[in-house]
Amino acid sequence: MKLIHSILLTLFVASSLFAQRPDRKKLKALKIAHITEQLDLTQEEAQKFWPVYNANEEARNNMRTSSLERRQEISAEQLTESEAKALLLEFEEAEQQKTELNSKMLKDLLEILPAKKIIKLYQAERSFKRKLIDEFKQRHAGRGRN
Repeated sequence: MKLIHSILLTLFVASSLFAQRPDRKKLKALKIAHITEQLDLTQEEAQKFWPVYNANEEARNNMRTSSLERRQEISAEQLTESEAKALLLEFEEAEQQKTELNSKMLKDLLEILPAKKIIKLYQAERSFKRKLIDEFKQRHAGRGRN
């Protein structure tokens, strides 16, 4: 289910970025501001938190880009059964890597933040994604009705 949400969000954000061409730096700044506001980090927490969080985000983005590129080059009709099985195992490995990445980030964050703030982080990420989706829907509300 998380994978589906991540894919949908990526598609919405990518479509929105393509259509509107907002600056990626601006989007990142908005996310940072949202998370900062929601977590109410102390200065000391922020100094330790952001490098860990940003490194994790970069790793997640690299994995997402790699996975997307790999999936785009695949035509299921042209695969042999053994190639399809190998590809499924490759997808499973990618999911395991995501899980390991998330586990590592949680472990690292538990050394920096109280558990309640980490839960707030997960909630802040979800609410930011929700805001992006809602914004996309508002901007594109009347376009399909013609």
